[in-house]
Amino acid sequence: GMLRYMLVLLLLLHGTDSFYVPGVAPINFHHNDPVEIKAVKLTSSRTQLPYEYYSLPFCQPTKITYKAENLGEVLRGDRIVNTPFQVSMNMEKKCEVLCNLPNKPVTLTVEQSKLIAERIREDYYVHLIADNLPVATRLEFYSNREEEEKKKEKDVQFEHGYRLGFMDGNKFYLHNHLSFILYYHREDVEENQEPTYRVVHLKADEKSMCTLPEATGSAPQEIDPSKENQLLFTYSVHWEESDIKWASRWDTYLTMSDVQIHWFSIINSVVVVFFLSGILSMIIIRTLRKDIANYNKEDDIEDTMEESGWKLVHGDVFRPPQYPMILSSLLGSGIQLFCMILIVIFVAMLGMLSPSSRGALMTTACFLFMFMGVFGGFFAGRLYRTLKGHRWKKGAFCTATLYPGVVFGICFVLNCFIWGKHSSGAVPFPTMVALLCMWFGISLPLVYLGYYFGFRKQPYDNPVRTNQIPRQIPEQRWYMNKFVGILMAGILPFGAMFIELFFIFSAIWENQFYYLFGFLFLVFIILVVSCSQISIVMVYFQLCAEDYRWWWRTFLVSGGSAFYVLIYAIFYFVNKLDIVEFIPSLLYFGYTALMVLSFWLLTGTIGFYAAYMFVRKIYAAVKID
Repeated sequence: GMLRYMLVLLLLLHGTDSFYVPGVAPINFHHNDPVEIKAVKLTSSRTQLPYEYYSLPFCQPTKITYKAENLGEVLRGDRIVNTPFQVSMNMEKKCEVLCNLPNKPVTLTVEQSKLIAERIREDYYVHLIADNLPVATRLEFYSNREEEEKKKEKDVQFEHGYRLGFMDGNKFYLHNHLSFILYYHREDVEENQEPTYRVVHLKADEKSMCTLPEATGSAPQEIDPSKENQLLFTYSVHWEESDIKWASRWDTYLTMSDVQIHWFSIINSVVVVFFLSGILSMIIIRTLRKDIANYNKEDDIEDTMEESGWKLVHGDVFRPPQYPMILSSLLGSGIQLFCMILIVIFVAMLGMLSPSSRGALMTTACFLFMFMGVFGGFFAGRLYRTLKGHRWKKGAFCTATLYPGVVFGICFVLNCFIWGKHSSGAVPFPTMVALLCMWFGISLPLVYLGYYFGFRKQPYDNPVRTNQIPRQIPEQRWYMNKFVGILMAGILPFGAMFIELFFIFSAIWENQFYYLFGFLFLVFIILVVSCSQISIVMVYFQLCAEDYRWWWRTFLVSGGSAFYVLIYAIFYFVNKLDIVEFIPSLLYFGYTALMVLSFWLLTGTIGFYAAYMFVRKIYAAVKID
């Protein structure tokens, strides 16, 4: 059964290479039909601040129209807008001048020249799309042309967008000529019909040259930030036929990361987790069996006189902890996150949230988090009732506002900084109001609803009665310290997922596409299993040491891998990103804090529920007089 399950999963994983996106129909072009080229944004992994296309003095069409965007696109900083490039299906163009004036250079003011030079220094990329496909530029690895010829087409890598310009010493050069290379796939039609074409791939070459007889202009052109500059924007269009089918046209963009690494990391994690879980299960089950058998033998009176271990604390193990309301609220948010992440990854694994539907992932995640409030509220309410809480309205309010409030607060502060920089990454005011309305209009009532039913339901049944007087807790050894526990418990889950973490980080911070959701789903399952095991082991050791205050401790310790994620994020910042300025660093650490917090809630919740089930199981198995 297990093998068959693994095979099905592997097939699913393998199937995520090609994308056929439900709901997105291919556009068929005829010869000479216009193919619109739109601009998305300018991005840089050095400043982490996206800007909209016309924040720089590019050529503008007579009428600028922005596309209506979904929530995810707005949050990502996309501002999709039309451009003056005239491209027609299967029509070649050589060295067209872009701006309306026939072959007259555009004059940039000193301010504009300074701004362009600044953006080139900050390493900005321009992102364009045609027929919803991003324009990519080819990365060249070899300086030697012969080696380049030998190198097979398959290994060519692309990067998203094209570079705005480059620096040579202290001089700034702007890529003012773009050569578009578009690949089309000819669709099969009946004989007497006009052939139809579909755009399947798009390349831009900013290194090509263009000579116009009557114009004085070179490409790339030097920009002197201290004076006015004369600029000529030009472009050319070249069409090539391609065998790529429309359904798999995204593959070229998505094979940018190495799939082999994922396989190695997954197999490695699976082996480690199964090996450890085997050992843990053996040890725990054998010791427990022995423990339970010993405790249930009632023959030797002397033995029971000198009892030790976890049976001793049976009268205190279900004593409610301090701050039960906060604990149940955090666990409610953890359940909400858990449901959201599970559904998002599963749906994405089936290929429904592919990168071709822009912003779909973030939109789905936001809405799902709001709607999963029912489950969060239900679990929080039931736990709060079990912990002898009685102020359910206050508890529900706490669940609905504690974690989302922290997230909203941090995002609002960061947003103010982004606003100050006039970046398109700032969430506009209407969107913010819409998000607040979703929070208070959808999430809050749903949490209250769930909490009400959870609180009315029978509390979890505890197998043993709690004594009136709390028992003395003996002096604990050094390794039972909370911090040592966090360090020990965090290693295994973090080790199982840190390679995937690297890809997620580069997707967020370096403008890559992340699409290996099949792998992510597997990693998520491994994470759940390893968190549960670690948490059970920790709780067992703690109860054997006769320390019965396990509620909060289990929650904190199971979230130990979040501590490692934080350390990894700092390492990534220092080694992989060349961010030097204050605001980008602030953004990086602000968003990292949110990720770490969410991850801590998620893993803490998984560990807590595993430990709670375990504790109820073992005390139910012992006869207690």
